Amino acid sequence: MGTRLLAGLAGLAVVVPILVWGGPTGVWWLMLPFLLVALDEYVRMAAPELPLLERIVYLLAGLAVVTAAVHATAYLPTVLALLFMAFITLPMFARENVEVAARQAQRLGFGLVYVPILMAPLALIRMEEDGLALILFLLASTWLGDTGAYFAGRAFGKTPLFPRVSPKKTREGVLGGLLLAVTGAAIFKGAFGVGLGLSWPVVLVLAAVLDVAGVVGDLVESMFKRAFGVKDSGTIMPGHGGILDRIDSLLFTGPLLWAVLQMRPLLAP
Repeated sequence: MGTRLLAGLAGLAVVVPILVWGGPTGVWWLMLPFLLVALDEYVRMAAPELPLLERIVYLLAGLAVVTAAVHATAYLPTVLALLFMAFITLPMFARENVEVAARQAQRLGFGLVYVPILMAPLALIRMEEDGLALILFLLASTWLGDTGAYFAGRAFGKTPLFPRVSPKKTREGVLGGLLLAVTGAAIFKGAFGVGLGLSWPVVLVLAAVLDVAGVVGDLVESMFKRAFGVKDSGTIMPGHGGILDRIDSLLFTGPLLWAVLQMRPLLAP
């Protein structure tokens, strides 16, 4: 647990200053290495037989998708469609075994959405006028939920939540994470006056919904890891596993918050 805590604090020491003082540009450049590592971890799990050169090309394709999603949204459908077609077609010609080719095509095509598209809202949220408050609110709701679930699960966890996907995750842990996420959101709003243009009830409900979405994101990645036969997506973060293990919740909470922001005029107090 000590290693996990130290790794988490070291990560925060790098991430938070860039979020606060780096502005949207800083967040964009911070996000790119996380994207590349997470996508590389995904492809190593999903298609371990992929040669190095093909893996590099795939990472460049992921960069193209997230760049279009953030900076050239009008071109996103075209970029994503062309790259998707390429990566579900190329294995058919490159692999002798048709079953390997079909499995690789499915997994590579899906990966272009799972990591780049679901990460893009993090940069888009920081570009909002109140983007700093929004991104800190998102991280607080997501990571406090993760932290609360971890410690509550260790202390009180008895009832499995979804054992066939994640045997160690418990209902008691999830409840502890939910309570900490909502409490953190209340403190965040009260202490810093961050209302996100929303009323108190909406902010608290939003924190709860984000926490639940984070749990689902975690379970989805756990499902992939069990299907791919791996324990962690990587080893880059001691005590946490890989980058994908650390951001799996954000891949769901980020897009959800971005969707809510599109409806802010309807939810304003």
